[in-house]
Amino acid sequence: MRKLAAFTIPFVGLKQGNHGFEYQVNKEFFEHFEYDDFNDADVEVKLVFEKKPTMLELTFTASGVVNVNCDLTNEPYDQSVEGDLRLVVKFGDELNEDSEELLILPHGEYQINVAQYIYELIVLSVPLKRVHPGVLDGTLKSDVLEKLEELSPKEERELDELESEEDIDPRWNKLKNLLNDK
Repeated sequence: MRKLAAFTIPFVGLKQGNHGFEYQVNKEFFEHFEYDDFNDADVEVKLVFEKKPTMLELTFTASGVVNVNCDLTNEPYDQSVEGDLRLVVKFGDELNEDSEELLILPHGEYQINVAQYIYELIVLSVPLKRVHPGVLDGTLKSDVLEKLEELSPKEERELDELESEEDIDPRWNKLKNLLNDK
């Protein structure tokens, strides 16, 4: 965690008001958290740190790209990532991280490490279902996609054609007409 020292902000020496911090997050950052879903990452995180007399307000804004594998084809692609997070830090008797938006630090603390919040912001900004853009617009050619197409359910009209080719008892056709007459 020594490399994450850059994400530690000593707020005791800061004057009241707004302070800006910028972080460039890459794959090494996620390796510290043992998170290996990203092949690569290039995300810029801007932090507005507002110091007030009784509390601190942190506003994180992340934008960039992470390289992930498609859930359908397992092909790597760049997924754009954008998100923001607001965190209020207050002081109390003991550390309390139960709330997502409120952090209570013990009296006497003089610094805060924001790495965990940046990690969560980026990971939660990635969609749950990751689909390669080539799959959506039909430009990606892949063996996996061809096999999925081959195994996909046939359309209703194709099924109707198959049924008409088979010899069907005429009594069943009369029953089908009852459904169609509605």
